[in-house]
Amino acid sequence: MPTNQPTAVSSSADAASIPLVDMAGIDKSFPGVRALSQARFELKAGEVHALMGENGAGKSTLMKILSGVYSRDAGEVRLNGQKVEITSPRQAQDMGIGIIHQELALMRDLTAAQNIFIGREPRRFGLLDEGALNRDAQAIFDSMNLRLSPTVLVESLTIAKQQMVEIAKALSYKSRVLIMDEPTAALNDAEIAELFTIINRLKAEGVGVVYISHKMDEIKRISDRVTVMRDGEYVGTVPAADTPIETIISMMVGRTLSNEVLDIPNTAANPVALEVRGLNRGRDIRDVSFAVRKGEILGLAGLMGAGRTEVARAIFGADPRDSGEIWVNGQRVGISSPKDAVRAGIGYLSEDRKHFGLATGLDVRNNIALASLGRFTGPGGVINDGAMHAVAEKYIRQLSIKTPSDTQEARLLSGGNQQKVVIAKWLLRDCDILIFDEPTRGIDVGAKAEIYKLLNALAEQGRAIIVISSELPEILRLSHCIAVMCEGRLTGTLPGGSSQEEIMRLATMREAAMEVRHAG
Repeated sequence: MPTNQPTAVSSSADAASIPLVDMAGIDKSFPGVRALSQARFELKAGEVHALMGENGAGKSTLMKILSGVYSRDAGEVRLNGQKVEITSPRQAQDMGIGIIHQELALMRDLTAAQNIFIGREPRRFGLLDEGALNRDAQAIFDSMNLRLSPTVLVESLTIAKQQMVEIAKALSYKSRVLIMDEPTAALNDAEIAELFTIINRLKAEGVGVVYISHKMDEIKRISDRVTVMRDGEYVGTVPAADTPIETIISMMVGRTLSNEVLDIPNTAANPVALEVRGLNRGRDIRDVSFAVRKGEILGLAGLMGAGRTEVARAIFGADPRDSGEIWVNGQRVGISSPKDAVRAGIGYLSEDRKHFGLATGLDVRNNIALASLGRFTGPGGVINDGAMHAVAEKYIRQLSIKTPSDTQEARLLSGGNQQKVVIAKWLLRDCDILIFDEPTRGIDVGAKAEIYKLLNALAEQGRAIIVISSELPEILRLSHCIAVMCEGRLTGTLPGGSSQEEIMRLATMREAAMEVRHAG
């Protein structure tokens, strides 16, 4: 009996040391693109392991192989030390691997509960048990401390709430491996805090979490280890707590990024390019007025639900407005549709690029030309494909779009490169006024720096730019002037270089507080 004891201890220790997931020598190619080359990744039970890299580094591709979306060309995958073949997402789920994709994949016309258990609905006497379905969904929401009705239609939910339904769906599989691809992209601070509480609970239960994010502060808060990829290859794995952010960034980009001080130009003498007067739309937009001069970057700041995107969409004609005037270059313009806005020289980069920015089934060339097709159309409606190719190649070079060619489908590009294609579309249209709504959401630090440089270059060319961003450091880094919203109202305007505290004071200035202030 005593002789068996060491063996048992040794076996237990060995079992504890075996990774939950071990991927090694992973290769993957798509037509014209080597996405992964000898990539590797390890995940332990009960840890949060951040996976980082610039857009196009191969992070999502590697995780799609683990979750059964893609097959690998070479290499091996082990779960709990056992070599496995994962041939479909359903098989991955059955093995305890769940993934929450960056792009939401919910059925908008179904309820939250129906989305969570689609294909796995509880039945009673062969019929759908709606009561059990809703009770099971409610139990998951309760465990997440999420105030949401199981019977609410997904199409009526905000992007943030839809994201929480996706998380609930992943949790419903009782996954031992949970992959989160940019899970906080559309969440506010309170929702992020709730998500982190959920993640810590899962850690304590022995679940391994793969956390893909570009947000350094989140990585430091929630991660145990960080693995960095670059150009489809493994760079290294470091402890999250002990590794400076600068080190991680240099691992990601292969270079040190300069933190340039904002140079605010004097645009006081420049003519006003866009003026909004008394814009109203229900409770979402209430008497909003502001102006942007040529060569100026106006940051539109505020918390989620403040009305910033609603203002942008009303200016662009994507949503109707109850009242208000829009003036472009000193002339009042009638805008009741996006076509009217584009005709007036206004371009809009939506925060939801997949639905409102890109035609994902078309190639890069056609996406860039989409808003300017008249320029390439000759007599009889014949398209000058050569001219389109030349223009597309110009913007691919100018914006450093990572694509094998201009004939690559936009859906196959990384999120950051998709965003650059949308920017190229509006640059080609030669809009004098550009509205960027969350221009760097889901984009890595290297691509962010490129887009910041691009926005400043556009302003120097005399374009008027509005930037909407939920990241205060981004607003502060870019804006020559900052307009702050709260509850659909403009609560104040600040000069560029103002503090985060000043912005937050205006961003939290609710109507009741303003009434008290005015009364005083």
